[in-house]
Amino acid sequence: MIFGNYPELIHLKDISQKQGYLKEIINSYLLKDILVFENIKNASKIINLLRLIAFQVGSQVSLQELGKQLSMSKNTVERYLDLLSKVFILFKMEGFSRNLRKEVTKSSKWYFYDNGIRNTIIANLNPLNLRNDSGMLWENYMIAERLKYQSQESVLVNNYFWRTYDQQEIDLIEERGGNLFAYEFKWLKRNAKIPAAWKKNYPEAEFQVISSDNYYDWLVE
Repeated sequence: MIFGNYPELIHLKDISQKQGYLKEIINSYLLKDILVFENIKNASKIINLLRLIAFQVGSQVSLQELGKQLSMSKNTVERYLDLLSKVFILFKMEGFSRNLRKEVTKSSKWYFYDNGIRNTIIANLNPLNLRNDSGMLWENYMIAERLKYQSQESVLVNNYFWRTYDQQEIDLIEERGGNLFAYEFKWLKRNAKIPAAWKKNYPEAEFQVISSDNYYDWLVE
């Protein structure tokens, strides 16, 4: 959840070595290779965009608002996000809806493929007991690892988040085999109530809370 899952990093025992490894990935791969390949001259813009996304993991993102904060057009923000998706730094999650009036679908959520990159971007590799974003890290980690597993096993699935205008939400909705599976991610909390609107409108859908106790079996089910 803190340093991520890059294979080489697992063999590094010293924290300073891990920090250096992650910084090198960002400086050599992200800043050099990507920026040169795409002929992007202003590296600070794309790094600042990543920082903004890092602080909004698990929240809906407005491209127009990001553009205002970065003094860029909405189209440029969209182009940068598309680039970061193609090189497997970020991925997008769209909202689920069956055209019910209260469901939110226009905005998307963005996640990092690797928590270590996310934490290095915001210069915070502190342990969990010194952080106030453990829930955000858990959600990002679980969704990213689940998508990797789906890809590895060639699972035919559509992935979404679900949210209503009155703030009812579910972190991950999987649509597969003609059925809906709803998952809420809680780092320590083992129980969570099914949102009333979801239960009413999708009574046949399965619902499960994924915590530190049961995540492994779920990831490889």
